Amino acid sequence: MPWYRPAVRSTIVAIVVEDAGQLKLRDPFEPERELLMLVPKQDTPLRAGDWVRARLDHEASHVARAFFEERHATAGSARAHLYGIAAEHGLDPVFPDAVEAEVHALVSSPGLDDPALRDYRALRFVTIDGATSRDLDQAVQVEREGDGFLLRYALADAAYYVRPGTALFEEAVKRGASYYLPGFMIPMLPRALSEGIISLNPQVERRALVFEMHLDAAGKCLRTEVVRARVFSHAKLSFERAQAFVDDPATNAFDDAEIDTSLMLLTQVGRLLMQDAETRDVVRYRREELGIDVGAEGLTLSVHLHPRLEIERYNEQCSLLCNVEGAKLLRDGVMAAGVEIQPIYRVHPSPEPEKVRRFEKLLAAMVRVHQLDPAVFGWRAAGAVALNDFLDGLPSTGPHARLSQAIHRQAVMVNVRSEFTEDPGQHHGVGAEVYARFSAPMREIVGVFLHKETWELLSGSVPSAEVIARDEALRERIVLRSNEAKQIQGRINQLAHLYVLDQLFANDLLRPVKDRTHWRGTVMGLTRDKLHVTFEEPPVDVKLYVDDLEEQLRTRVELSDDGASLRRADGEGICRIGEPVSVRVDRWDPSRKRFVLRMDVD
Repeated sequence: MPWYRPAVRSTIVAIVVEDAGQLKLRDPFEPERELLMLVPKQDTPLRAGDWVRARLDHEASHVARAFFEERHATAGSARAHLYGIAAEHGLDPVFPDAVEAEVHALVSSPGLDDPALRDYRALRFVTIDGATSRDLDQAVQVEREGDGFLLRYALADAAYYVRPGTALFEEAVKRGASYYLPGFMIPMLPRALSEGIISLNPQVERRALVFEMHLDAAGKCLRTEVVRARVFSHAKLSFERAQAFVDDPATNAFDDAEIDTSLMLLTQVGRLLMQDAETRDVVRYRREELGIDVGAEGLTLSVHLHPRLEIERYNEQCSLLCNVEGAKLLRDGVMAAGVEIQPIYRVHPSPEPEKVRRFEKLLAAMVRVHQLDPAVFGWRAAGAVALNDFLDGLPSTGPHARLSQAIHRQAVMVNVRSEFTEDPGQHHGVGAEVYARFSAPMREIVGVFLHKETWELLSGSVPSAEVIARDEALRERIVLRSNEAKQIQGRINQLAHLYVLDQLFANDLLRPVKDRTHWRGTVMGLTRDKLHVTFEEPPVDVKLYVDDLEEQLRTRVELSDDGASLRRADGEGICRIGEPVSVRVDRWDPSRKRFVLRMDVD
């Protein structure tokens, strides 16, 4: 069942089914709805399994039917499979009629003539995002202020449009966030807003909540002001285009000297903020981001890695600072007498001491069994070297590159999961005493709510008892939904990953055993029941199960006390963390719904 039930919709995205020799539509987002008679277009042949957009016939008096408008995915295609994943989690691409009506009214009157807005249109704000990004939450502008900096970070003013009591706000709470699948996304807000009047698109005026952060020469934030403003993004920059300018300003300068100056200052601020993070021992993990591209038709697949550029990290640091300063503002506001606001924080506790000790023990074992230099690969929490410095010092190339990657992976596993909460607390990953997610208001409902609460704090308005009670109940729902949304996105990522493995392994099973692919990879982690392996090409993660390995070897398999290796019952070693292995697919196990993999072992 969907995790929420949408309201009335005139348009639906549904799957074509065959019923009594006729093609009909099944609405996966309202399972109780009867099958709909499908009225196709003559020039678009359809078949069972296709995913289509269709318009419901409200004029029909006795027959429930829908008119075909557009095919989203062909039966059997990768995209059809992904739409099935979305439907499994209740992620409806279509918004209720009441929401669409409110959106139409907002587009007609976007509120840009608000006299309370500061006029920041002359400031050279630019957005810096992925090349294909269309929902632009953030824009940045930096200028000198004495020997320090004035960093302005503009956030899309979603809270002005998405207000409690509206169908739009209610739908955003139900969704919790935008969701990303390979090749497409299910937005939290209708695209006319998230890619239209709210998005900080180039060469148009927009409303924004602007954080004005005054930094000293070392990049320390001295004070922060938050204003609502009318802004104008002067350019939409991809990470690659911005990085090209930073690398060679003379060759890749923009037509606007003020943009050039702002971007150069952004790099200075970004470096200072990263240096400050290092003093707080904020750990920067070498995370390989796996991108999956699937064709709209057929079963084509490409897998590639997305390296993070310096300018992306600098912009991220500014965004993190914005979130920290916003959290402080709300926390301090709550502490002030007579103030009624409802902050939501993102809390990330420090790693559990026992996990840290196991990590230390594992490193010591890896140094021993791989005969590594302890000055490079050894680390203790009580030592003189911070974890971040240790990880930065590991080789990223050469014979030990994969082993370094495995150590980074194990370091990540030491962490505790972060979560949204009503109570302030530290964010270990950011190295902040308090933190809140202000920076994605078109993709996370928590951002919309935080913006609303911030403006209520700054405006000095005194809400009624009814409004306070409403907001307290809203906050509780939003915290719950936002945490659920993180979990749902994680499950979607896992299912997309499994689909990749289906593509890799399914054809192999059609071949004789001797002709099947031997996938080379590296052992990234070990537990008592699983082996985690990352393939070299394509760089995907797979799991091998100890019970399958025991069946293959016909002996009991044990994890060493230090967690660094697996061995047979007689003590003979099988594999170690950081060690190369070769794997092939053996069979599909329908009872456990997983591929059984075999390791090439003597």
